[in-house]
Amino acid sequence: MQLFRKVGEFFRDFVNVFRHISEDLEMYLKLDPAAESKLQVFFFYASFQGLMWYRFAHFFYKWKLKVLAYIIYYFIRVLFAMDIHPAAQIAPGVVIDHGIGVVIGSTATVGRGTLIYHGVTLGTKKPCAGKRHPDIGENVMIGTGAKILGPIKVGNNAVIGANAVVLEDVPDGAVVVGVPAKIVKWRRDLCDDGKTDRKHSYSETGFGGLEDILETGEKQSRR
Repeated sequence: MQLFRKVGEFFRDFVNVFRHISEDLEMYLKLDPAAESKLQVFFFYASFQGLMWYRFAHFFYKWKLKVLAYIIYYFIRVLFAMDIHPAAQIAPGVVIDHGIGVVIGSTATVGRGTLIYHGVTLGTKKPCAGKRHPDIGENVMIGTGAKILGPIKVGNNAVIGANAVVLEDVPDGAVVVGVPAKIVKWRRDLCDDGKTDRKHSYSETGFGGLEDILETGEKQSRR
């Protein structure tokens, strides 16, 4: 009975890999205005492909098939220039835009609905055993080149500006920029249920004018 239960869990987890990939596709269409169809994302988005292969690597790592996991991990690093450790826990429905230079450490976690731009590092402050990488909440936006270091927590709906270096916990809904990162404002484009308030958002992506912070680390004046 124990063997049959293990086999059942193995195939259940394997099927869940495809469910998670499907949720990733849905989120790419939601968060990336350049994405026109699931087929386009699946075949031509290198960042999605890197994330997809991570899901298989994570599956094999979880089931102690670490040789297979590390083979895929090496393949992702070489082919897509993304370093996502197979032990990292990335929830379904995550978007990695462009993907080049993204580093996600082995004890990091990433919540559903999070958008990660290129050059982002979810790293550690110092080499040590145990928990040493950050926990990222849900619906977080992490700008280009941002570095989030250490076993800290980034709250739900937070925004990390481009090239920010985050060394301390970030509360829900905070917008942080700078080195080291400091809170400069609070997100106003979300309703109480966490959905985008398009009535008060002038951004076609629904980011409420946060693109400048995500791309440059500064809010630009608009006419």
